[in-house]
Amino acid sequence: MTSHHPQEDLLLSYSAGALGESWSLPVACHLAYCPECRDDVSAADEIGGLLLEDSTVESLSPSALGNVLSQLDKVVELEAPKLIPRTSALPSPLREYVSSDIDLIPWKSIGRGTYQCLIATGDSDQARLLRIPAGKPVPEHGHRGRELTLVLRGSFSDQNGEFSCGDLQDVDEDITHQPYAGMNEDCICLAVTDASLKFTNLMPRLVQPFINF
Repeated sequence: MTSHHPQEDLLLSYSAGALGESWSLPVACHLAYCPECRDDVSAADEIGGLLLEDSTVESLSPSALGNVLSQLDKVVELEAPKLIPRTSALPSPLREYVSSDIDLIPWKSIGRGTYQCLIATGDSDQARLLRIPAGKPVPEHGHRGRELTLVLRGSFSDQNGEFSCGDLQDVDEDITHQPYAGMNEDCICLAVTDASLKFTNLMPRLVQPFINF
């Protein structure tokens, strides 16, 4: 069972389809783990449907049907589906972005035994997978914006508590922390940010431009 959940604004925005692609990804992955939040989103969907039923009906132009039907004749080229191992430990929403299982991801070192894999999305925010060695910390840092971190394997802890598989941490400019990976195994997580981090120490600040943090 998950212990740390998305804030209400995220769930409502996700239900309304108003959440950006990068931010929708960790929320959708959390829902794959958490039946409680799935129920909350389903309830929000039902409320949204009732509001639509009560809304004023707008008349369509006489050409609307013809315009829609004309679009059906256009040829659309679809990308071949990515092959995902049947034993993949990745939640289903993430499999659309990463074409391999956790242990086969093309990790790139960012120093001190930590690795990342950047995820391409259609918005300007940054999504990435992180692999932090068991028992090791990431550099102490603050935030210039909002950061969501979803645990996919292992765990990490900071002053806000311990976060295990499926848990989502939501922090902003008010938080400076130094998460530590759990002792038993590497912590693999999905992190999304809308601004660069503020590292406390000099060395991380020097390499920051080269690792897209």
